[in-house]
Amino acid sequence: MSYQAEYIWIDGTEPEPLMRSKTRIVKSGKEPEIWGFDGSSTNQAPGSNSDCVLQPVVTVPDPLRGGDNVLVLCEVQLTDFTPHPTNTRAIARGVAEKYADMSPMFGIEQEYTFFQNGRPLGWPAVGFPEPQGPYYCGVGGEKMPGRAIVERHTQACLDAGLAIEGTNAEVMMGQWEFQIGVLPAPTIGDHIWLGRWLLHRIAEDFNTTVSFAAKPVLGDWNGAGAHTNFSTKQTMESWDAIVTVCESLAPRVMEHVTHYGTGIQDRLTGKHETAPWNKFSWGASDRGASIRIPWAVEKAKKGWIEDRRPNANMDPYVVSALMIDTCCSALAGDKPTLFVPSQGAEATVTV
Repeated sequence: MSYQAEYIWIDGTEPEPLMRSKTRIVKSGKEPEIWGFDGSSTNQAPGSNSDCVLQPVVTVPDPLRGGDNVLVLCEVQLTDFTPHPTNTRAIARGVAEKYADMSPMFGIEQEYTFFQNGRPLGWPAVGFPEPQGPYYCGVGGEKMPGRAIVERHTQACLDAGLAIEGTNAEVMMGQWEFQIGVLPAPTIGDHIWLGRWLLHRIAEDFNTTVSFAAKPVLGDWNGAGAHTNFSTKQTMESWDAIVTVCESLAPRVMEHVTHYGTGIQDRLTGKHETAPWNKFSWGASDRGASIRIPWAVEKAKKGWIEDRRPNANMDPYVVSALMIDTCCSALAGDKPTLFVPSQGAEATVTV
């Protein structure tokens, strides 16, 4: 007997990478092994030297095929088994290992928008739906399109053993969210990417596509984000540590937002529960701040912070690596080392 292993990886498409997958038949009793693919077809290699390596890193039950079948998330490597330039998981893995003693942990709220026939799901063929207001956590009738997909996706995540914590409808019609956590890096990124793949795959069955665009519809409509909740052993014990990590993010505004997803300036406008993209602020219960301190954290004087800036299309490996590098280095008294700050833009800071 044999089983099917769906090998999943992230490609090199810019500015927003795509998810790819292909099926391998594996004999019973054997684990999924290293495989390969044509990188010239995924923007990861030239045709003259096109071989790329798929290195399995996470294997979970396949909730769609069932039985003994599995999903296999892979890191992309070069043929000398070093990380491919598009392999951001390797970056997250390295910085997480460096500060493992601080127990950095994440919970990510992944927003997305369903589309059908070129328009958000449920929108009229001409014109617009009723203004935002009844859709967030709404129920009933034609105003909640996509719920059947969401229900199937939630169960699929549970069956695959992903750390899904919940779902809800978002502010714009056709927009939803699922939450993953609480997990360390790079595992948080693994579960987000697997959750995204399952969402894309299930939406196929409904003739619907999934968009992680930061501003799926221009105008007076909410964008789509991936609010990132972050804690360390120190912040879970001390308000001073929370202040330290918030203040450590202030001088690195541009470095973070330029790695927080495509279209950041379209979404972070200062409206629709966002802070301006080039300004930094933090405060308790403030959904218009860059960093929100939940009310329960302010009351307890310990806990976690919520970075509200990452886009829905962010790379969770990059975001978690940046958060660890900036915040944990500050707690340790080190200098941050990841990435090169963007030039040509100024940031302002408010506390």
